[in-house]
Amino acid sequence: MPRESTKTITENRQVRHEYFIVESFEAGIELAGTEVKSIRVHGANLKDSWCDIDHGELFVKQMHISPYEKGNIFNKDPIRPRRLLMHKREILRLFGLVKQQGYTLIPVSLYFKGSNVKVQVGLCKGKKLHDKRDDMAKRDAQRDIARAMKESRR
Repeated sequence: MPRESTKTITENRQVRHEYFIVESFEAGIELAGTEVKSIRVHGANLKDSWCDIDHGELFVKQMHISPYEKGNIFNKDPIRPRRLLMHKREILRLFGLVKQQGYTLIPVSLYFKGSNVKVQVGLCKGKKLHDKRDDMAKRDAQRDIARAMKESRR
């Protein structure tokens, strides 16, 4: 059985700085034809986007997909809410976690799986200021170690 290839379109790098990602899910996304064409030429941005559950359906909001330059009247609003496709059971479980325990749903990455566009949605918990400082200190220490190792090889 041949494996489906995945090709990352865009990532929301700010998520890993602002939140702890507790769990991640793969979801399909409902797009118009010109939106898919625009994504193929790298016209998508996940910065400041978030997910919301409305009437038992999962939506991604504030995700920007640039209008397709050759799409004329068929182009959609660049930041319109887009429905994410997941099983109803998963959506209800996420709804319970988000409402009761203070989690939030954030799109982490957008990628092609085969010919389909998929979204990796993270179930996230916000970081406090001291958590961010700890992460920055760890990154700095790793960078110093890597620099020292590189110099010792010379």
